[in-house]
Amino acid sequence: MADQTAEIRRPADSLAADEDFASIKVRPLSGALGAEISGVDLARPLGNSLFAEIHRAFMRYQVIFFRDQVLTQEQHMEFSARFGALQVIPFVKGMDEHPEIIAVVKEAEERHTYNFGGKWHSDLSFQEAPPLGSALYARDVPDFGGDTMWCNMYGAYEHLSPGLRRLLDGLTAVHSARRSYGPQGQFRNDDIKSMSIVNSTAALSETEHPVVRTHPETGRKCLFVNPVYTIRFKDMTEEESRPLLRFLQEQAVQPENTCRFRWTRGTLALWDNRCTQHLALNDYDGQRREMNRTTITGDRPY
Repeated sequence: MADQTAEIRRPADSLAADEDFASIKVRPLSGALGAEISGVDLARPLGNSLFAEIHRAFMRYQVIFFRDQVLTQEQHMEFSARFGALQVIPFVKGMDEHPEIIAVVKEAEERHTYNFGGKWHSDLSFQEAPPLGSALYARDVPDFGGDTMWCNMYGAYEHLSPGLRRLLDGLTAVHSARRSYGPQGQFRNDDIKSMSIVNSTAALSETEHPVVRTHPETGRKCLFVNPVYTIRFKDMTEEESRPLLRFLQEQAVQPENTCRFRWTRGTLALWDNRCTQHLALNDYDGQRREMNRTTITGDRPY
């Protein structure tokens, strides 16, 4: 039998910056995903050729970062809307003047075990059409801590053995928001006082998605399960599903399949929710952090 160890453990494909970006500078952050983009002022209208280069970098690196941006809420929304229609997300109240923006805030006096986004997840995978992506803008950041991590779900799939990939290709997963936003959900206003969380029986509903989805723009396959919203495999119990789901998640977040980003005020991050997961680190008690997030409508996985 052929030894498959090298295939399973091979590093992610190189993400070295290409020289064919004419209008932007691209600096990769890791070998798996992520790049900083410079030479762009997102407060100004983006011409079609400049936007095309940004979009190409977005497809290649999965999460891209723009530092030193000075944006109004309207400009934040305008940039996000270049990628698709914005949505009002369920179970978290948006801003009164801009419901499409949620303020992700942790005040200095707040000390709790769970922060918003504090477990590896793909945003809103419980929806029939989960988001294309999100754009997160840093308005106030701690002096240290509060980083965000992303992992590459293409790599999570591609680095599995051929036999396991064949098994997963035929599986369906059940997703639900109940663990986070159900009546007994983890996120509640008595814990996260600086945000308005809506715990509802609507979060108990379930949606089915393929375990392996095909990215609608790149055509690549990636895993589409996560520990927050994926409840079980279809036609299996949660107990039966748990070992394989845990294994897949452990493989997805191997260090060589991730990037970690240190925020500075005025940075905007844009990530592809279809082929990444992310995690907001909760290591900055006693300091304030405020981020504004828009969410871009996606389509149903296939």
